[in-house]
Amino acid sequence: MKLALKKALTSAVAAGGIFIASFANAAESAIDNILSQGELKVCFEAGYIPFEMKTKDGRFIGFDIDIAKHMARSMDVKFTPVNTAWDGIIPALQTGKCDIIIGGMAITPQRNLKVMFADTYLEIGQTVLVSPKVASKIDNARALNDAKYTIASQIGTTGAQAAKKFFPKAKLDLYETSADAVLQVANGKADAFVYDLPYNALYAAQHKDTVVHFSESFTYEPLGWAIRQNDPNFLNFLNNYLVQIKKEGTYDRIYHKWFESDAWVESVQ
Repeated sequence: MKLALKKALTSAVAAGGIFIASFANAAESAIDNILSQGELKVCFEAGYIPFEMKTKDGRFIGFDIDIAKHMARSMDVKFTPVNTAWDGIIPALQTGKCDIIIGGMAITPQRNLKVMFADTYLEIGQTVLVSPKVASKIDNARALNDAKYTIASQIGTTGAQAAKKFFPKAKLDLYETSADAVLQVANGKADAFVYDLPYNALYAAQHKDTVVHFSESFTYEPLGWAIRQNDPNFLNFLNNYLVQIKKEGTYDRIYHKWFESDAWVESVQ
């Protein structure tokens, strides 16, 4: 009986040690590092209008940038921008180069396997910009599903995924940036460009002679802030922060500045 009891106690201690270690690991949060370092490192890709852009004098501006700066002030830390190529933005988060991706990332099952998402902060969808020549022949985006058409989009985006899914018969050309991809339509090297509604709407308003916007979204895409896996403390903070800025009017003020006004356009590269 004594030997059995000793073994049982040893097993219990071992199990308790595992539990305590697991609890300690679970308790580790990006918040601890953010507060100790005094900075919130934010990943995004400049060039996603009007979410994150670079001004002519080198500053980062946009809807997401303003929210990230406000978030940092709310945490009483410094905002540190980490401009990152889109196809490497999740690895940058996973390896600690930033604390959060706040750059207009659509929540998808594939991405959710790699990161945690806070609650949706904006809902958008994919639309299509086409050349005036193509617009004279078709009256909706679905008609682009034809082998005679070439569609451009950006590598690693939901725009590229949507183009593959909804227009499988068309030729798809992918580019490193959204700016390079949409330029193919303006230059006559592509018939259409698939990308997010806010970006396409603004681009069409500024380039009325070179593109036509089919503005009805053909996908549903909730956008969310992404953080590293297994961080419920940071997730809790983000979800409560989002509720707070929406209830107090901060969110609406920032939204109006970037989506309902074009006063900022001339300052962008």
